[in-house]
Amino acid sequence: MKTIGLIGGISWQSTQDYYRIINESIAQRTDNRHAGRILIDSLDFGEIGGFLRAQDLDGLASTLLASAKKLETAGADMVLICANTMHFLADRVQQGIGIPLVHIIDETIRKIREKGLTCVGLLGTRYTMEKDFYKDRLRQNGIAALVPGGEDMAFIDQVIFRELFRHYVNPESKSRMLQIIDSLAVSGAQGIILGCTEIPIMIRQEDCKFPVFDTTEIHAMAAVERALD
Repeated sequence: MKTIGLIGGISWQSTQDYYRIINESIAQRTDNRHAGRILIDSLDFGEIGGFLRAQDLDGLASTLLASAKKLETAGADMVLICANTMHFLADRVQQGIGIPLVHIIDETIRKIREKGLTCVGLLGTRYTMEKDFYKDRLRQNGIAALVPGGEDMAFIDQVIFRELFRHYVNPESKSRMLQIIDSLAVSGAQGIILGCTEIPIMIRQEDCKFPVFDTTEIHAMAAVERALD
């Protein structure tokens, strides 16, 4: 079995979901005879947020790369950055290590293409929704991405950092989130990307009538496939 390296702590709430999903899946696939070989380097999100506020992208990239190298040196056969937003630096991290980086956007694209969809709604942090790194990668694969308007975008970002980072689900926030999702569907989205690893704490497939792409689960399961290959 290959060893999975997780760059976690962005946030720790979703990192524990990666750990759970990977181990539950490996146990299920091996008739409860095995658990995952997992290395975790859990970063301090306070430092990560500081880099973002200061727009110190080089400092942030250096921190992520140092974590990936640490995991590689410790014996990881692959690395996952356990956060969607941080994937705007994923290519820089991959260039600095000798093991594969399992890319959360690429794995999500595979699942969208399996469904035959060409237009999806994208929810995530404000950075993920505003910047082009996620949308461009989707577009290059023939998938258009719709994002909420400015007011809804600000609301989602606030829910992520003030509620979901505390693992708190506010029923009123969930109701509005579902309204935003419905509005994206009316605008033409055939499915919804939960493009922040905290959003699945609140929104699940059973809450929606159309495909929901849980990036936490998709990413973790991609690691399982490689670990057991």
